[in-house]
Amino acid sequence: MNRKLTSIFFLFIFSFGIISAQETKPLAADEIMKASYAKSGETNKNVFLIFHASWCSWCKRLDKAMNSDELKKLFEDNYIITHLDVLERNEKIELLENPGGKELMAKLGGEKSGLPFYAFLDNKGNMIANSNVMDKESNIGHPGSEEEIAAFVKLLKLSSKLNDEQLSKITEYLKANAPKPRS
Repeated sequence: MNRKLTSIFFLFIFSFGIISAQETKPLAADEIMKASYAKSGETNKNVFLIFHASWCSWCKRLDKAMNSDELKKLFEDNYIITHLDVLERNEKIELLENPGGKELMAKLGGEKSGLPFYAFLDNKGNMIANSNVMDKESNIGHPGSEEEIAAFVKLLKLSSKLNDEQLSKITEYLKANAPKPRS
């Protein structure tokens, strides 16, 4: 009998945990940013804020590059990397999107930029630069072409303490892993 009660108890706890997890809302953008700015101030690193969405394959490519064995330490040593989920679709809006994220993206110049859009900020939230640096102030997104990679690396140089050797390593990685043109 004790075993049966114990099993029912654990089933109840497990079920309650699943229901609670499903009702958890994403954190608000301002809460996430407040924590990022605080950590930025403590570590003397700038914030690398990336706006992304679950459906965005280019966002996933950027994350994959930044989290690669070759580059992860360089980015983590130089930035407080922060993600905000925006521009989700249908039922994923409530499940994934950070409230206030779209407004912050617009404030930083990314309202019409597409994803991934990113900005580099100091510990007070002042923008150092954003990814709208291509011709006609269009968004780099995931840096894949030679021009995009060069523009991305210029942003990194402007917003971090990465040295020329480290920036070259990032450049070479991005070039080696750039999407192949369709034939």
